[in-house]
Amino acid sequence: MKRILFPSLIVLTLLTGFLIGNAVSNKANAQRITIQNGQIFLQPESKVEQLLSLMQQMYVDPLDMDSITEDVMQDLIRKLDPHSAYIPKEDLEMVNSQLAGSFSGIGVQFSIQNDTVSIVAVISGGPSQSAGLLAGDKIIEVDDSVFVGKGINNEKVMHTLRGEKGTQVKLGIRRAGTPETLRYTITRGDIPVLSVDAQFIIGGNIGFIRVNKFAETTYTEFINALTSLRNQGAKAYIIDLRENSGGYMDQAIKMANEFLRAGDLIVYSEGRAYPRFDAKANGLGRFKDVPLAVLIDNFSASASEIFAGAMQDHDRALIIGRRSFGKGLVQQQRELSDGSAVRLTVARYYTPSGRCIQKPYTLGDQDDYERDILDRFEHGELYSADSIHFTDTTRYYTDAGRLVRGGGGIMPDIFVGRDTTLNTPYYNRVVNLAYTYQFAYSYTDRHRKELERFKDWQSLEKHLLRTDWVPEFVQFCADKDVAPRPAQLAKSRPLLVRLVNAYIVRNILGDEGFFPLFERDDDITKRAVQELQKP
Repeated sequence: MKRILFPSLIVLTLLTGFLIGNAVSNKANAQRITIQNGQIFLQPESKVEQLLSLMQQMYVDPLDMDSITEDVMQDLIRKLDPHSAYIPKEDLEMVNSQLAGSFSGIGVQFSIQNDTVSIVAVISGGPSQSAGLLAGDKIIEVDDSVFVGKGINNEKVMHTLRGEKGTQVKLGIRRAGTPETLRYTITRGDIPVLSVDAQFIIGGNIGFIRVNKFAETTYTEFINALTSLRNQGAKAYIIDLRENSGGYMDQAIKMANEFLRAGDLIVYSEGRAYPRFDAKANGLGRFKDVPLAVLIDNFSASASEIFAGAMQDHDRALIIGRRSFGKGLVQQQRELSDGSAVRLTVARYYTPSGRCIQKPYTLGDQDDYERDILDRFEHGELYSADSIHFTDTTRYYTDAGRLVRGGGGIMPDIFVGRDTTLNTPYYNRVVNLAYTYQFAYSYTDRHRKELERFKDWQSLEKHLLRTDWVPEFVQFCADKDVAPRPAQLAKSRPLLVRLVNAYIVRNILGDEGFFPLFERDDDITKRAVQELQKP
């Protein structure tokens, strides 16, 4: 009897031990081990982590867990505010380079025309200029492979031409007047990412500076532009932040510091796990007393609104244009173990008067949030200030006691609505289809040698005004199935000539020629000049 009972007890003990061990193992697998101050703690995994682990270990069929995890990450982030974001590993370098001071590449500006990459400009001092590439060249081969066709898009071109510094890329180039394909081997190098598009004197002694983003080098570029314009005789300044979607908060703070007195609050921010941070002017700014105007529009956001809000609340500058975007949330970026990253909203920021200019949003509902700009257009906000409504009913006041509003962007001190007097359906269509841009490039390409004789935008514009290219443009659009409309064309002709001439000037002289010509007739810029010229 003992011989039978003893083996049975052993089997029962082993079975019980296996079951208990399996249960303990499963319990342990659902916990994380962390060490704090030399002590070991077990923390339970979240249900999401447990589910992913079970799927990986037990699901009946093989799963692509990397793909599933990526989808889960995207879905989780979408439950938050519209500005929190998940950045996959393969996109992180491209996303970061947008706000970096430089990236590594070949140094060209390009446009895709007729499924072909055309070089619009060669960056001065860059690898492509050293190799001998010219504006107007067309890239038809990359690394001995054909690089034309329907599959060519901006993302593919940037991914192909950018790369690690010191690496090489072979290009096949088609050049006007040269029948054979030209071949170049270009060594990638550092290419600066500039925040200041243009700086020039406008209206006699007024300096104009356009800032397109707030990146790592923005303040340095900005102060250099201010100093250069002052040396050219500028006595007042226009800071153009239209279409500037923001970037690094510290760059906006440094810029604002140049115009404010010691102790002036520039911005403060705070969040649930983010203690209040106050940024104040140190009094060392070199432009504290100059007359100033700041231009904003419905695409001016984030750091742009920090700068504009500080200038407005301290009555330091005239804010001119249209209501800004309304982004009052602060993000921090954290890299994850696999090389991806999350940008998580951690705080709200407030202008000196205490207003948060963040427009309303619903967690997890990005569609309505993204429709806001279109809704503004449809409600007539871009044309009339009377159409603008703010959700925050609290009354805020500037240093001088002027009423300002929060909860939906920065409302300019002087509203300038869109002027549609000369707009026609024909003009709107050719602009929306980008035919103005395409024709300008085509015209430049066909007349490049003639146009390159002009070294400043004034003389080039005079030449273009003497040249009647409008019939060519009408035929260009007709070939693309936009029928001529003589009466509409006659009405919109001043707008068309201004826009196309500005594009052609840009193709020859770059932004340094484009912006002085384009801004000369811009309604918001003209109003700023008028205000700054007043006694």
